[in-house]
Amino acid sequence: MYATGLRWFDVASEEEIKLVASRYPDAKMAFMHPVKSRKAIERAYFEHGVRVFSLDCEAELEKIVAATQRADDLTLVVRLAVNNADAMYALSNKFGVSEENAPALLRKARGFADNLGVSFHVGSQCMNPSAYRDAMELASKIIREAGVILDVVDVGGGFPSAYPGMTPPDLELYVKVIRQVFEEMPVAMNAQLWCEPGRALVAESSSILARVELVKDGALHINDGSYGNLFDAAHCKWPFPVKAHRPDGEFEGELQGFKLYGPTCDSLDAMEGPFVLPADIREGDYIEIGMLGAYGVAMQTRFNGFGETETIGVRDLPWTSMYGPLVVEKPARRGSRKAQRRLKVVR
Repeated sequence: MYATGLRWFDVASEEEIKLVASRYPDAKMAFMHPVKSRKAIERAYFEHGVRVFSLDCEAELEKIVAATQRADDLTLVVRLAVNNADAMYALSNKFGVSEENAPALLRKARGFADNLGVSFHVGSQCMNPSAYRDAMELASKIIREAGVILDVVDVGGGFPSAYPGMTPPDLELYVKVIRQVFEEMPVAMNAQLWCEPGRALVAESSSILARVELVKDGALHINDGSYGNLFDAAHCKWPFPVKAHRPDGEFEGELQGFKLYGPTCDSLDAMEGPFVLPADIREGDYIEIGMLGAYGVAMQTRFNGFGETETIGVRDLPWTSMYGPLVVEKPARRGSRKAQRRLKVVR
C-alpha cells in the first residue's frame, strides 16, 4: 500500500502505531479506535506524532484532551451510531454515539478541535450502496442540529468483496453514492472525505492451503481452524470458496458437502459448512480456502501449539474480484511483488 503512494493509515492500537511508524516515518496515522487508554493516547501524540483521534462519548473526549495536555492541533472525529441492516456482519453494537446525544458531543468536541469530523460504520460486507446515503443523511441532520462547522466526513469501511453466495453491486456504485451525498452535506467548503477500506482492499490477496489429516463420518479433520486462519469460517459462518488439491494424482469422485474440524482439542474448533469437495478426498490431500486476505492470518493464534504457516508469493489471479475484468499482465521479474497474492501453507 505504501509503495502505491498511500501515506495515511488507520490504526487501532499502540502496536499498530509502532508498526507503521517503524516502517514509514513519514506516514500519517489516525487513531480510530473509539476507546483508548490514557497512556496510549499520550504516547501516540507525543512519541509518534498522531494528531487524529476518534471518540463516541464525553468521557473519551476528556481523556484525549487531558492526555494530550490540551493540545491545539487535534483532529477529533466523533463516531455516530448508524443502521447496519444492509451488512452481513454488524458493527454497531459496541461503538457510536446515538442520534439523540450526538449534537451535544459535537458541540463540546468543537471547542477542543483544530479540525472536527464525524465517522460511522455501516457494517462489514455492506451489500447496499444506499446504506452510505442513509448514514450520511443522518450525519447531515445531526450536524445541522449541532450547529457546528465540520472539516472531515469519514464514511468508514464496509466496502464488500465477492464470496460464494454473495455478489455485491459494483464498487463504483458505492463511490458514486458517497460522492453525490457528500456534495450535499452541510460541511466546510474544503472539508475532506475519508474512508477506511479494509476487506475490499485485501480480501482477494490470500489463500490458505490446509492439509487433510483424517476423513471420518462426513467430516474432514484439517491442520487449520478457528484458532488459526479460519476464525470467520467457524464463528461467523463465512462462505469462503474452497478447492481440493492432490499432490500425486487426480480426484475421481463426485462432489460432496463436508464439515471441517480444526486441529485443536476444543470442540468449538469446527466449521459447519457444508464445504463442497470431491467425495474421494483423503488424508494427505490439501484444501485451498480462498479470499482470506482480510481476516485470515491476522486472527491467528498458537493455541495448543498449532498455527505454524509458511507464506509463499504466487502470481495467479484471485478466484473472484470486485475490480472489474482481470487483465493478465506480463510475468513480473523474479522476486518482484508486482501482481502477487499470498498463499499460506499450514504446516
